[in-house]
Amino acid sequence: MTKREKIQRKGETEAVPVARTGKGIDWKALLTDWHVALVLVLVVLSVIAIFPHIDSDGKFATNLQYGLDLQEGAWIQLELKSEVVTFETTNKTADFIAALDKQLDTEVVSTGQNQLEIRKGFTQEQLNTAFQAAGGKLLTYQQGVTKTTAEDVKRILENKINSLGTKDAKVNTLSGLNGITQYIRIELAGVDMNTAQEIVGKQGKFEIRINTTDNQSEHVLFGDSITSVSMPSQEPVGSDNWGVGFTLSDAGAVAFRDGSIKYGAVDDPANHNLVMVLDNQTVYSAPLSSDLAAKLRAQPSVKQLYASTGAGTDGQNSALNLEIHLRAGALPVDVSVAGSGSVSASLGEHFKLMSILAGLFALITVGLVVFFRYREPMIVLPMIGTNFAEIIILLGIARFTQQLDLASIAGLIAVLGTGIDQLIIITDEVLHEGRVPSPNLYMKRLSRALGIIVVAAATVFMAMLPLAVMSLSTLRGFAIITILGVLIGVIITRPAYGRIIMAILSR
Repeated sequence: MTKREKIQRKGETEAVPVARTGKGIDWKALLTDWHVALVLVLVVLSVIAIFPHIDSDGKFATNLQYGLDLQEGAWIQLELKSEVVTFETTNKTADFIAALDKQLDTEVVSTGQNQLEIRKGFTQEQLNTAFQAAGGKLLTYQQGVTKTTAEDVKRILENKINSLGTKDAKVNTLSGLNGITQYIRIELAGVDMNTAQEIVGKQGKFEIRINTTDNQSEHVLFGDSITSVSMPSQEPVGSDNWGVGFTLSDAGAVAFRDGSIKYGAVDDPANHNLVMVLDNQTVYSAPLSSDLAAKLRAQPSVKQLYASTGAGTDGQNSALNLEIHLRAGALPVDVSVAGSGSVSASLGEHFKLMSILAGLFALITVGLVVFFRYREPMIVLPMIGTNFAEIIILLGIARFTQQLDLASIAGLIAVLGTGIDQLIIITDEVLHEGRVPSPNLYMKRLSRALGIIVVAAATVFMAMLPLAVMSLSTLRGFAIITILGVLIGVIITRPAYGRIIMAILSR
């Protein structure tokens, strides 16, 4: 073989020098190439975001957020006690719903054409009886809530969890293909099971009722009519009697006035106490004050109310708890704990160590395979370095977007493997027949290799997209990390590797 020869390839004919030029790598030109410079800047920013350091306990720590698999934590799955049904009736729909509401003594909401959401747990047989008594017929029965209600419950739980300072938490709705949600899963990292049940297990459902006769009471309004809540305070000031003031919406204030007049709390307050119920426990029961009764007679509505929780430390603590639940809002439906689990601190540390070792083992194994393929350190080292930089950038982004769990770690390892595959495609394309092409031919081959990679990346993106958007909480981390890794590779690190390998092969 001569020193210079022709490369015979479809559509290509160009002389290529086989011997190295001996000039070495032009580091200045390489580092100032914007593709390479972008990778370096992102790596530095990612390391700053991750912030590896030794904490006050002398342990290695970072700013990365870990899920339940990698640190102490607990998960709770709540079942939503509600039904979505369809019906038919010969009566007016509004009259039928009002009659059904009275029959079931719960909130009945119209969610579509001949579709209702019954916000309490009933069997199908119980609803059949109630529908017949109300003048209708039950057609279909599904346990759960509609998408709108599920999102409301999710938002309320997130606000409640965040208000308690538990930031490393995930709330996921588990919906079927019909859009009905029966379960909600809450994951609380860094929280033991008892604390998790204390935070999430309480429903935070607030209701105002008025006593009628024989210890019976009638519903007036739910907590979703509450628009604002004050800080716990003493009423009167300095009396050591604690409570929480809150404001009703316009509709809630009207419902409160109408109910108070209808059920006798205004005309005969001594025998018709106002009862405030939180989580099915009475937190306030007393007759209306004469001042409030007079206002309700004279004014169309009264928005400012005050819920007393008792005296002393117990009263103060109850006021603090009541404030948290009222600020978070009332759950529109009852819930029950359908399942729970936890990961101990020691087991979480074990999983974390095993994840790190698995990542290092994967990186070393990939490096050995690539070295066996090319037998050239100047090719292998840029490959491994590019792959490592990609993982660092990915972790830097994940620092702000999600918690890392075992599924996410699996995604990182998958990104490492697919990344090496794509770098091999670039290397083999530009080193066709084992020889270094001229710059023009190199860029042509690099463009062709990147085209192949883009098509492969699009395939992976489309395959992972359903997992990323569906309510499969245990798989979303894997899908999101994989998608982010593919995008970072195609947009940032693959073009940079192309410039790096060109500078090395042209030395």
